[in-house]
Amino acid sequence: MGQIICLANQKGGVGKTTTAINLAASLATMGKKVLVVDADPQANASSGLGIDIRNLTLTIYECLIDNAPVEKAIVPTEIENLFVLPSHIDLVGAEIEILNKDEREKVLQKILLPLRQNFDFILIDCSPSLGLITVNALTASESVIIPVQCEYFALEGISKLLNTIKIIKSRLNPPLKIEGFLLTMYDNRLRLANQVYDEVKNHFSDMVFNTVIYRNVRLSEAPSYGKPVVTYDADSKGSQNYIDFAKELINRKGEK
Repeated sequence: MGQIICLANQKGGVGKTTTAINLAASLATMGKKVLVVDADPQANASSGLGIDIRNLTLTIYECLIDNAPVEKAIVPTEIENLFVLPSHIDLVGAEIEILNKDEREKVLQKILLPLRQNFDFILIDCSPSLGLITVNALTASESVIIPVQCEYFALEGISKLLNTIKIIKSRLNPPLKIEGFLLTMYDNRLRLANQVYDEVKNHFSDMVFNTVIYRNVRLSEAPSYGKPVVTYDADSKGSQNYIDFAKELINRKGEK
């Protein structure tokens, strides 16, 4: 049965979508069947994997609001084993429309649970908020990866996210756990980056992944070409970082 993992941090610009795209692509190149669920109205995970959202008739929005069959909304990417449940700007309105549904926090869970038998990993890219869609993502997931950028204010807001996770564990999804904190945008030449690295390590110790994602130009360029960095420039530092991260995640999960 596949693992459902969401990437969450209500602080924007921390590398959530970059991680969702590139972790998924790295896992797929290792032979894992992966679904990226784009739960962000900006739809950057969809476009970053080469999906033209302008030509789609079905997205996650129709699945959540109109009960459209999720199998028909899933789109293959250019990478073998890698699929996307795309997003759309309409998802902005879903926050309000879901309010009237029964078990409104579990709408996404009901959509994704049957898909576990078809995928090794289902990665949910959350929006930078703690709204109802993100609550749905956390309720549907077994674990959370929290990207933390190695910059000033890195830990700002994390206590709020941890409190939200605690509430969801107690009320909606008791098995939910934190998979780990992933340090992103790391530049070892900067004293501040090293200070943040040490601070996060001291705060969360074993909960921090060993892999660190370095600042990398190729990593920043890849989404504009609709490609993950592993296909845009497989030899880049960014590509190697995410391959290492995928290996670490597989080892943590005890997957063969």
